[in-house]
Amino acid sequence: MKLPFYMAIVCMCLLHAADAQSSFVAMQKQYPRVAAAFKNKEDSLKIHARANGFSWPLKQVYFRAFKAEGKLEVWARDFVLDSFRLFKTYSICAMSGTLGPKRVSGDFQVPEGFYSISEFNPNSTYHLSLGLNYPNAADKILSDKHQPGNDIYIHGACVTIGCLPLQNDPVEEVYVLATLAKGAGQDFIPVHIFPVKFGKTERQLWLETTIKDKPGYHKLVSSMEKAYQLFEQKHRLPVITVNKQGDYLIF
Repeated sequence: MKLPFYMAIVCMCLLHAADAQSSFVAMQKQYPRVAAAFKNKEDSLKIHARANGFSWPLKQVYFRAFKAEGKLEVWARDFVLDSFRLFKTYSICAMSGTLGPKRVSGDFQVPEGFYSISEFNPNSTYHLSLGLNYPNAADKILSDKHQPGNDIYIHGACVTIGCLPLQNDPVEEVYVLATLAKGAGQDFIPVHIFPVKFGKTERQLWLETTIKDKPGYHKLVSSMEKAYQLFEQKHRLPVITVNKQGDYLIF
């Protein structure tokens, strides 16, 4: 039985989309470091996924970083309506700057806020790297208009002037996970960078002291804490927008 014309067009579009997605993984594997990362890490990641009740390959991922704790969490889910579950946690091996957002090139600050992966770099100076969309819409309003800074990455090695370095071995895992998620159709991979893991801890007391010294920082911290708490309740990402003043609005 022949399909109606419009249904045939939909099927063709879906096939083209699937081809484009799988071709992204294939394209990445053409690079020697990425091919080696898949060879070294894919089997162990698959075993870890299945042992913890995840389907493989992971369909959607969410990265959550904490500056004070020096941790990068990878959360995953299969479908848009699913809640995220923690897949794995990695140590950030070096950190520059202090608590607070990045506002100008050369300030050595790691950004704080809500970002996404904007670049896959298989030939990075630091082994493999995933670029973040800094400056984002909020940063473009609040940061230096001429030199806000750029080139913020999750990368290998253990040096930084504002990035999130993981060492080469763990960054291979993170790169593989992000590549597979993009290959499965996830074009928007969120990366949220928090100053601390919110809660009544010594690190939050440090943050509260920092806020007193930097009154303009208070509004950003409040929005990040709200987003953190909303995610903690149901493990679903809140909707985040930016107003004309550069403030995050969390829904």
